[in-house]
Amino acid sequence: MPDKARSSSKYSELVDRIAKLENDIRSQQSRDLSDDQVRILEKRIANLESASRAEHSQDHLHTDSDAAGLRHCAMPPVRPRAFSADVSPDRVRLIEMVSKKWVNGTRLRYAFMPDSSPIGGTAQKALVREGFERWRNVGIGIQFDEVPGIAGADIRVGFVEGDGAWSYIGRDVRDIPGPSERTMNFGWDLTQDPRKADVAVHEIGHTLGFPHEHQNPFSGIVWDEQAVLRVFSGPPNNWSEDTIRHNILDKLSKNEVTGTVWDPDSIMHYAFQAGLILQPTQYRNGLTPAGGLSPRDIAQVKVFYPPHDDSSNTELKPLRSQVVSLSPAQQVNFNVIPTASRKYKFQTFGGADTVLVLFEDRGSGDLHYVKGDDDSGVERNSAIEAQLLAGRKYVLRVRLIANSEGPELGVMMTYAM
Repeated sequence: MPDKARSSSKYSELVDRIAKLENDIRSQQSRDLSDDQVRILEKRIANLESASRAEHSQDHLHTDSDAAGLRHCAMPPVRPRAFSADVSPDRVRLIEMVSKKWVNGTRLRYAFMPDSSPIGGTAQKALVREGFERWRNVGIGIQFDEVPGIAGADIRVGFVEGDGAWSYIGRDVRDIPGPSERTMNFGWDLTQDPRKADVAVHEIGHTLGFPHEHQNPFSGIVWDEQAVLRVFSGPPNNWSEDTIRHNILDKLSKNEVTGTVWDPDSIMHYAFQAGLILQPTQYRNGLTPAGGLSPRDIAQVKVFYPPHDDSSNTELKPLRSQVVSLSPAQQVNFNVIPTASRKYKFQTFGGADTVLVLFEDRGSGDLHYVKGDDDSGVERNSAIEAQLLAGRKYVLRVRLIANSEGPELGVMMTYAM
């Protein structure tokens, strides 16, 4: 086997092993693993990632000197969610980790904004399309489709020069901007950026619900804050102090990250030039991720979005409750085929925090969002009412966020009044 093929095979094998260990940790609650067992699994993941990083980095050409002239993503500030005093810390942790992720099996449609920006040409759009294709090629349960106009698009990509690169995080894409506003932007010419499509892969990572990895509270990074403020307030980024703190210096809450392992090769990690990082000492001369999706990126995205197939879904029928057992972040899917055209109600039962989303299948798995609800952090159950047509096929997806009463929850379809 040629060296490059052998390296690719070993890399894929390591990704699969990391994904399995991540799933072991994810199912800690249902498997009743001890804290010591979890720490052992996390150490094994760290060792695997260290071994795979050397394999992965051979095909990438970025150097630490590249970092000095790079522009970076500046995420729009979003007000943190507030919780009432009766929401337990463990419940808050799970809500913050899971709630911005899409339900698996979602088909996200993207379109380019109809602007006349000089940097939004054919070559630029091709790199953005390549970014979507890179995520698609991982084999996740989220689908990306380009549509011709923004009216039917969940993701609206703009090229407003000077406005930087950014994206909203996960379901904020649908919840915050208006239907004709951008959810993602590229404010410089990607064809002249040495990272090319990696810039788009990073922003799409935000759209999938993943934050900046260099803000991981488990990274151990100690910044030379004054150096960071000086470098990023100057060209080419020209950021305010608030923007620098929001995107670099401020640590994420431990609730917002999965596991305790930091990945300096993540696509969600900036490159940093020498003189910005004091600790860990090996990065005092700069830190440049290997480029592309790292093994941990792939393992992480498959935790929330594993390969998905609706062909074996249970059919949900009126007035017949379904009791399911799920761990946090897991999901159950139902097919719904109404025998009468009327308004129906879908609801969860029990003490669980859930996301409930209904889609219409317009043929061959072409799913279109109908309605959704999220009851996380509040004392009610997810419920949606929708007018359905007889003989049409719909898909109901239920993702568990947290459940203080155990792994079981109920799902039911009734007739709405």
